[in-house]
Amino acid sequence: MGTGDEEREDGGLARRERDILALERRGFSGPGVKERVIREELGLAPVRYYQLLNALLDDPRALAHDPVTVNRLRRIRETRRTER
Repeated sequence: MGTGDEEREDGGLARRERDILALERRGFSGPGVKERVIREELGLAPVRYYQLLNALLDDPRALAHDPVTVNRLRRIRETRRTER
C-alpha cells in the first residue's frame, strides 16, 4: 500500500502506515482536534488520511501489526455501511 519510499519494518507496514494506526489508537477530546493532529503530525489532508486508513483496514499486514485497532475500526466501518 505504501509509496515505496517509506521505511518498512521486516517487510511489513511502512512507517506512515504504522503512524496512522498509532493515531487511531489515541483518543481525541473534541471536534476538529483529530483533523488538526492529522495535518500537524502526519502532514496529510484529512481526506487523504481517511483514504489511506480505509485501505489499511483491508491490508492483512495491518491486521497482523495491530489486530485490536484494525478489528475495532472494521466493526465501526461495517456498522456505518449498514446504516446507510
